[in-house]
Amino acid sequence: MSEHLEREYRECEYRERRALIGRGAAVWTRTAGTGPQRVLPDGCTDLIWSEAGPDGELLVAGPDTRARLAPGPPGTRAVGLRFAPGQGPAVLGVPAHELRDQLVPLAALWPGAEVRRLAERIADVERIADVERTAEAERTAARQAARGRLLEDAALGRLRTAEPPDPVLAAVVAGVSRGTGVAGIAAAVGLGERQLHRRSLAAFGYGPKTLGRVLRLNRALDLARTGVPFAAVAATAGYADQAHLAREVRTLTGVPLGRLLQGSGG
Repeated sequence: MSEHLEREYRECEYRERRALIGRGAAVWTRTAGTGPQRVLPDGCTDLIWSEAGPDGELLVAGPDTRARLAPGPPGTRAVGLRFAPGQGPAVLGVPAHELRDQLVPLAALWPGAEVRRLAERIADVERIADVERTAEAERTAARQAARGRLLEDAALGRLRTAEPPDPVLAAVVAGVSRGTGVAGIAAAVGLGERQLHRRSLAAFGYGPKTLGRVLRLNRALDLARTGVPFAAVAATAGYADQAHLAREVRTLTGVPLGRLLQGSGG
């Protein structure tokens, strides 16, 4: 699952920046709007702090195979560190497929003491921001930025002791992004198709074919949001035709492309 939200969703404030851990990871902030917020699959896992509950909570969102509607009353704030495809397991300590289509407490994955230390540091953000700034908007922005940095610090600490990235992963992402078939990717990286599938499940949460569909969907949406006609979107993103694009968007997001771009949410 990922917190890659519909950017145009009405009244939902969403921003992101590049993360210090690199490889395409991002830190995002979100303030919930007035209705359900559709979270789109993007092949990533997220480390999330949400202010839901009396003291907030630390969560992990696994890679989604379909869009989901995020809970939370209007105004609920969240900050997340979205790992690049294949990056999350090194930080979270579990294979990605164990988190597929799930939202779980961080305490289910990390030692309790480590989670408590991170939660306490995030709680301290409230007091620091209140002292340093007087305007509410400034305090809110400062808190969100500080929480994002703390999530990055926690991830960086774990990456320092993690195994080096599997060199096969970058080749898989590049291959599926080009539209190369599973057999072609397996041959290029020197693995059998079954081995490639197992490695992909552990790294991405699903096999290379599904990863390719998800990444192609996001390329198509990026194009469509800029106003590119749907037929041109289909051709550029690698769909057989516009009807193929329409079927895939509805299958993976639950709504037609036009409605998705309008940010209807439900």
